[in-house]
Amino acid sequence: MYKIEKTKFKGLFVFHPQVFEDERGYFFESYNAEVWKEAGIVTNFIQDNESKSKYGTVRGLHYQIPPHGQSKLVRVTKGEVVDVVLDMRQEEDTFGRHYSIILSQKNKKQLLIPRGFAHGFATLSETAVFNYKCDNIYHKSSEHGISPLDESLDIDWKIPEQDILLSEKDKNQPIFGDHEPFM
Repeated sequence: MYKIEKTKFKGLFVFHPQVFEDERGYFFESYNAEVWKEAGIVTNFIQDNESKSKYGTVRGLHYQIPPHGQSKLVRVTKGEVVDVVLDMRQEEDTFGRHYSIILSQKNKKQLLIPRGFAHGFATLSETAVFNYKCDNIYHKSSEHGISPLDESLDIDWKIPEQDILLSEKDKNQPIFGDHEPFM
């Protein structure tokens, strides 16, 4: 099936699928609720999303406050991104720290992001198609963000600053010290 790798962040897991390849192409199981249940991970996904971005695009860091928080299972089906999560859970010893990982169509890794994390990614390839499952619907008035360029976070987006493309919304996000708490 796949290997489940724990991180130092509570509830944040990396999934390494077992890929079966031959001359026709490949096959892998991208999600199996029973395998997750056996590993003690129970999530009920109710929405799938997909985005396409060009090189230099940074999306995030976004989160939804309770009761509309979202857990996400993210992966890349075309191209390559650096995926970044920021722990917003004040009760955790990893509060305010970030985790990053390269996700690509080649490595097929997936990241399970629990509720309580701000999330973002940067497109490292010419284009990237990013897919994610959510366990709660998008709720506009509950969405908040942190500036992805907040120097205090020391995030390496792996893109020269002059090449970073941000939406107007992300250009105007507050720095971490001024964020809306996730309670």
